[in-house]
Amino acid sequence: MVNKTQSTLFSNVKIKGNITEKESIIIYGKVTGNINAELVETFENSNIEGNITSKNTFIGGKFKGDINSDRVYIRKAADVEGSIKHKTLSIKEGSVLKIITETKK
Repeated sequence: MVNKTQSTLFSNVKIKGNITEKESIIIYGKVTGNINAELVETFENSNIEGNITSKNTFIGGKFKGDINSDRVYIRKAADVEGSIKHKTLSIKEGSVLKIITETKK
């Protein structure tokens, strides 16, 4: 079994700057900067201002920026503003979107 690393930013954490994580990052807090990881997952009270580059992205909080990801999942509690470049896109009813979407080839 391969060990996977996962970084978690809790709700009281605020980061100003870019984040690069080799595998996965879970965000409950506030990030002002770009995020690059294999998996990016944000939750209801998170607040992200910046761009996300990943293979899999789950957005569950407030997000303003661009997403470039193979698979994007917009959760019910999400408030997303920006552009999304994706192979697959899933949007739950109840989310708020102000987006431009583009399918990756």
